[in-house]
Amino acid sequence: MKNYLNFENEIKDLEKELERLKDPFNSEGISQVNTDKISILEKDLNNKLKKIYSNLNPWQTTLVARHEDRPKSKFFIENLFSDFVQLSGDRSYGEDKSLISGLGRFEGKSVLVLGQEKGEDLDTRIERNFGMMKPEGYRKNIRLMKLAEKFNIPIICFIDTPGAYPGVGAEERGQAEAIARSIETCMELNVPNISIIIGEGGSGGAIALASSNKVLMLENAIYSVISPEGCATILWRDPTKTLEAAQAMKLTSSDLLKLNIIDEIIPEPVGGAHRNTDEILISLKKSISKNLFFFEQMSSNQILEHRKNKFLSIGRDKGFIIGESKISLVKEKSFSNKMKEQIFKKPYLVIYLMIILVLIYLFIL
Repeated sequence: MKNYLNFENEIKDLEKELERLKDPFNSEGISQVNTDKISILEKDLNNKLKKIYSNLNPWQTTLVARHEDRPKSKFFIENLFSDFVQLSGDRSYGEDKSLISGLGRFEGKSVLVLGQEKGEDLDTRIERNFGMMKPEGYRKNIRLMKLAEKFNIPIICFIDTPGAYPGVGAEERGQAEAIARSIETCMELNVPNISIIIGEGGSGGAIALASSNKVLMLENAIYSVISPEGCATILWRDPTKTLEAAQAMKLTSSDLLKLNIIDEIIPEPVGGAHRNTDEILISLKKSISKNLFFFEQMSSNQILEHRKNKFLSIGRDKGFIIGESKISLVKEKSFSNKMKEQIFKKPYLVIYLMIILVLIYLFIL
């Protein structure tokens, strides 16, 4: 049974009609299949999908990113990587099933794969904690990233989480510290790490894995510091103002690419990734292959420098950057500003200046 979003009612009606026409043994009894009408309806359906999905507002994009039929990390890991061997445990507390992790091969080359998994049905969602990682998950992530660095293995992360788990037990076991250590580990790696936001990239739970050389994003995914509902509750004290919040937060892939927070948008099939999983697999495979190739000829120091420069340049004026090299992380100061700084640092210069001005004045008289 297909699941439809609240703005897909017209699509739902068209698809139901199509299913009825394609089934000769329908409720009306045996009937002849009307191929002409089917062709017309399929064309109408495609046009309707293009029209709706080319004009999604940020809140509608959020709903698509959360769609329960959307392909999850487990699906991508199973279909993109061969010889996958799952690795478990943080060697300190236990196993966090919301993070699928292990070694596999991508186009014949070894990679470490990390994927936040929400689950496919109610039972697996409860088991996976709806993709919300606990401290042991982030510590497992740290352990495996360091292992990959030791053996010079690239890292690929699939991001899909509403955020880190906020439960009492998680806080008692050091949730904030685990997230901070995970971000620190990501930033210090001397092997390439590529993160792909496939659905919902929420808060520090996503950033803990997405502090990467390359951050890719599916077209209808979202990436934000808080959910639109949470933002609306804080700013307007009204959780129904989700559209206003989503618009203000700039959480869509197009907005984030303009802000240089992400590096690439991976296009989705018309109607979202859940409507054509084969097509999204091909697009994602091409993107991963291209980005891994980008780092092949780089040394470990160059990879580290690339990541550092990427994050230090976010939010800064492009005028400070020439090509890939950063001239300065601080805007060049004008002569007058430099003089002011020197005067504040050395007050006695003001006294000398005053004496010189008085002497000049007396000499003129």
